[in-house]
This record gives sequence, structure tokens and C-alpha cells, in this order.
Amino acid sequence: MERLFTRTTRTNSIVALLLLLLCVGQAQATLGKDPYAYFFNETWGNFSEELKTARAQGKKGILLFFEMDECPFCHRMKKTVLNQPTVQAYFRQHFLNFSVDIEGDVEMTDFQGKVMPQKDFSIKINRVRVTPVFAFYDLDGKQIMRYTGATSSVEEFMWLGEFVEKGLYKEMRFTKYKRQKKAAQQAK
Repeated sequence: MERLFTRTTRTNSIVALLLLLLCVGQAQATLGKDPYAYFFNETWGNFSEELKTARAQGKKGILLFFEMDECPFCHRMKKTVLNQPTVQAYFRQHFLNFSVDIEGDVEMTDFQGKVMPQKDFSIKINRVRVTPVFAFYDLDGKQIMRYTGATSSVEEFMWLGEFVEKGLYKEMRFTKYKRQKKAAQQAK
């Protein structure tokens, strides 16, 4: 009887340990990877130089994420979308991705080579009034797509990337593209 009790206790302990490891693994998967290390590229804040880098690396363009510290939607995007490995891999493959603090005093260089604080680049040049704003630029530094606000999901953010990467912004609005994607999913 004692041996049976010991064996049952040992089995229960192993099952509990495996369940704990499974929960920890799922929690880590939900947390994802730090977007500042795995989504955003490092920069010295010279976007005219970053254009040259993007061209040399065969990228489709540059994505700027305009954010501010107090923005709950910016934090949600970083904790639920920009931290996902599939998002990070896709966007790193097709774009150079940079964060811009709309309240920042750090000097940076815009796409035309003008030096200014981040806040002037954000507010005066790009007219960012709310955050987050995702602004896509072509390889000449011209803004080709702008999305204001948080996306509803990882899937919608991936659609946004595809929309720009495939050049569909030249043919239709993003809302139409989303409707087409949703209709295709429902048809399956």
C-alpha cells in the first residue's frame, strides 16, 4: 500500500510539473519577443541614410511607428502584435522598421536630410496628432500609406504589411482589401 501511495504521488508530481511547464511555455509564447530587439531596427535617427540601407537590402520601404509613452494603444500594439515572431520576421524581411517618439527632443534627420527634433518631425512634418500611427515610406522617402490607431489583431497588421509590400495601396483602400481578405476566409 505504501509503495502504491509513493508511486501515485510521484506520478501526480510529474503530471503537475509537466502542466506547469506547459503553462509557462504558453505564457512565454503569449508574451512574444521584445519588439525593440526583434521588430524595430536600430538607427542613429538619420532616415535619409536609412533609405540607402533599405535600397541596398532590397526592402520595399521604411515603416515608422509614431508613438508616445502615455499611449495605451501603442503599448497594446507592442505587447500583442509587434512582439509576435511571425510579425517580426515578415516586417523585417520587407521593411526597415523604426520607432519615433512624437514628444521626443532627440535630434534626427528626415528623409530629405533636414535635422530636427523627433517631435517636430512627428507633428510639423508628418502631422501626427494621435498615436499610434504607422507610416510607410517608399525608397524615395515619400509616404505611401498611413494607418492611424491600433490594429484589431495580428492578422489585420499582417494584412497591412501585405497591402503595402504588394503595392496594393496603388489600386485600392486598405478597408476594401480587409473586406476581400475576410470574405476569402469566410468562403473557405
